[in-house]
Amino acid sequence: MGTDIAVLEKIVGRTIRRDISNLVAFAEGDLEKAARSIAEHEQPHIGIICGFFVRHAEPPSPETDGLNGMAQLAAGFLAAGAKVTVITDAPSAKAVWAATKVVPGKVTLEIVDVDAAAVRELRGRLESRAAPLTHLVAIERCSLAADGIPHREHGWDISGDTAPLDYLFEDQGWTAPWKTIGIGDGGNEIGMGNLPVEIVERDIPNGSKIAAATGADWLLVAGVANWGAYALLAAVAAIQPEHREALLSHFDGEFEETVLRAAVEVGQAIDDSRVDRAGQLQMTIDRLPLKDHIDIINELRDAVLAP
Repeated sequence: MGTDIAVLEKIVGRTIRRDISNLVAFAEGDLEKAARSIAEHEQPHIGIICGFFVRHAEPPSPETDGLNGMAQLAAGFLAAGAKVTVITDAPSAKAVWAATKVVPGKVTLEIVDVDAAAVRELRGRLESRAAPLTHLVAIERCSLAADGIPHREHGWDISGDTAPLDYLFEDQGWTAPWKTIGIGDGGNEIGMGNLPVEIVERDIPNGSKIAAATGADWLLVAGVANWGAYALLAAVAAIQPEHREALLSHFDGEFEETVLRAAVEVGQAIDDSRVDRAGQLQMTIDRLPLKDHIDIINELRDAVLAP
């Protein structure tokens, strides 16, 4: 009997600090749809967007969440024979680059400036490639809100440090030629535009201001955004037994620590940035120790590999 992918959704959809149960419930079933779309494609080329820059940090750097999710997806898909392109903007480039450098296999890295014209120019290049993207995944990437501005969870305007990579998902008069997947945990990330705004307004602090306007074909909501990426990899492995060993070949605690260490020590990624406290260089993700994230990986692996 195959893995029940709803079990994987449940593993990663648990509440950590804020109650996201209504967001999780709304997106229920999207994990399987997204995973099947990738698994059933003959020659997938996966684009992965990550990097959430935090100026209010010591040093100003992107946060750790999103980086490990990107690396785990990239390592698994590359091992299974897919192409992978990672996309970020200049403020987040150092940390994203550091995480890609420990991924086994060749990742194509695209870095854009922080303006709409740069994003649209990149979009044109991605569309004209001989092997264009088939899927685009955004992990913990701040979305434009209804006012056209990306906001941190406090409501702060971060447009000066955040390229509108939303325009690779949707744009006026343009439709994405690739399937799109948004992964987040806070209501303000790309993909969360799928949610009825009243859910975000009711359940997320500052929700009326920060609620994402950009949607996706499928939305994955998790207690920590990285976990949604882990669940996506696990779900594809559950659907593709012929590629399962390759997809999960680096899906373990050792690789998870390697990525986080590279992101923090080389890329200077930070965590635990609050209104009254600047983020710091530390080996945590969403204030949780590395062990907690490894436990989630092990739980997902066990669910997929269970007889």
